[in-house]
Amino acid sequence: MRILVLHTHYQQPGGEDSCFASETDLLHDHGHDVRPLVFDNRDLVGLEFWRQAETVLWNQEAYRRTRATIRSHRPHVVHIHNTFPLASPAVLCAVRDEGVPVVMSLHNYRLLCVNGLFFRDGQPCEMCLGSLPWRGAVFGCYRNSRAASTVVAGKLALHRRLGTWSMVDACTALTEFARQKFLKAGFASNKMTVKPNFVHQDPGCGTGRGGYALFVGRLSEEKGITTLLKAWSLLRGNMPLKVVGDGPLRSDVESAARNSKVEHLGHISQKKVYALMTEASFLVFPSLCYETFGRVAMEAFATGTPVLASSIGAIGEITDHGRTGLHFRPGDPSDLAAKADWLLSHPKKLTDMRLEARREYETKYTADKNYQMLMDIYEQAIASHQAN
Repeated sequence: MRILVLHTHYQQPGGEDSCFASETDLLHDHGHDVRPLVFDNRDLVGLEFWRQAETVLWNQEAYRRTRATIRSHRPHVVHIHNTFPLASPAVLCAVRDEGVPVVMSLHNYRLLCVNGLFFRDGQPCEMCLGSLPWRGAVFGCYRNSRAASTVVAGKLALHRRLGTWSMVDACTALTEFARQKFLKAGFASNKMTVKPNFVHQDPGCGTGRGGYALFVGRLSEEKGITTLLKAWSLLRGNMPLKVVGDGPLRSDVESAARNSKVEHLGHISQKKVYALMTEASFLVFPSLCYETFGRVAMEAFATGTPVLASSIGAIGEITDHGRTGLHFRPGDPSDLAAKADWLLSHPKKLTDMRLEARREYETKYTADKNYQMLMDIYEQAIASHQAN
């Protein structure tokens, strides 16, 4: 099968970039003729605001480039991961005008919410779900800027009016929780499929004897960093917390690291992250927002590491309370500390959770299982396109 995979890289690499790379490699491994078409948001740096706004609404160069690539590669299907903001929805129109089936992975809530998170003022917000996102512009939900938020809201409103998203033949949500949000917003149920992320190279199951807890992710408000640091100051047990990542709350983590059992490791390679996961007693996932998936939780399962997760959104769906980890109330440091102390005082249960976490990975998140799901989605998209 000839497949064109389109993605716009973020200025700060994240989970979506990893997913794009993993799926591209997976398709190559199975002998498909894969052509990546990539854009990079760093190209927006230095552009005047009006030029950036114009690009977010419609990138004519991306439109031309996409059509030209389709004509040269002649793919059976186009798989789009991220268009925001540089590529813009213009690439979808380019695929339509070339008459090729298209699949879109819905890695976040960007098509429904100005900031893509359903998060405002420290808590989940669904004010724009199912309606035009002008409230997001009024509140300045994108980068705390009303001007930038107005541009993003305008893009969402324009392309809803144009029916751009209806051009997609098949959409993939990462969890049932995320799928339900898109259905509530009016996406067609017959086009919506749940396909989780996967771990491309099995990191192997560890021992969990390192004697520390682990956090991996962006150091930002919606990821629950403040909750995590407060919880560790309340912890009765004497367990170190290793924090991997960077972000706007880095100074808070560094301050905690000077006065407590917290160690900040900054940004490290994926290989080193896996090494830490294999020996961690458990991973902490304290998010306050509606995660669409929770990639690091899946990676923890692959290493046999249980997850202590906030009971919200997709991460609450992924982690099975009492089997592959524990839930705690989102934003509640006391409950997080209590659950961490419980895990420390129940080593036998923690060992059982390790076995179940690894079993969860083997059942749901291996490359082989994901490949078959991906092929089924491509076939569905092709059949749907031909029927229409």
